[in-house]
Amino acid sequence: MRNSRLLWFIAGALTVALAVVLNPSPERHRASIKERIAQRSQLAEILHLGDLVAFVSSYHSLGVASYTVVNDRTLSVGALGMVFVLDQGAAK
Repeated sequence: MRNSRLLWFIAGALTVALAVVLNPSPERHRASIKERIAQRSQLAEILHLGDLVAFVSSYHSLGVASYTVVNDRTLSVGALGMVFVLDQGAAK
């Protein structure tokens, strides 16, 4: 019984440590934002609107996950090395 609890504790601690290590950096969020905006519109790509939006975004880390905000709207969410850029309709 005790060995089983110890194993679960170690597995949990390793999972949390891995999530902290893999938490996406501000640069990963900004790169994903730039890429997603460029994919949505050729004009936005030509005008580098993704660069502007990425520049004004605020990065917030929760340790095991992170997110960026622009004008009180969540723009991207990241965890375990992955970044997801939210659609404008979903970012309300």
